[in-house]
Amino acid sequence: MTAVHCVQCGRAKATDDQLVALAWVQERDGELVRWRCPGCARAHVRDIEGKLPDEYW
Repeated sequence: MTAVHCVQCGRAKATDDQLVALAWVQERDGELVRWRCPGCARAHVRDIEGKLPDEYW
């Protein structure tokens, strides 16, 4: 198995803490697989929410 790293910050996914390991987010674009650590995943979601039109809220 290859090591998993966050696409944004480069943090390695540790397998010793199962709860933290479950919080990682996987993105797929065809054959390409990207991972985001919990902190970067939260920031990424906030970026997406910030781009939504005001009518959405």
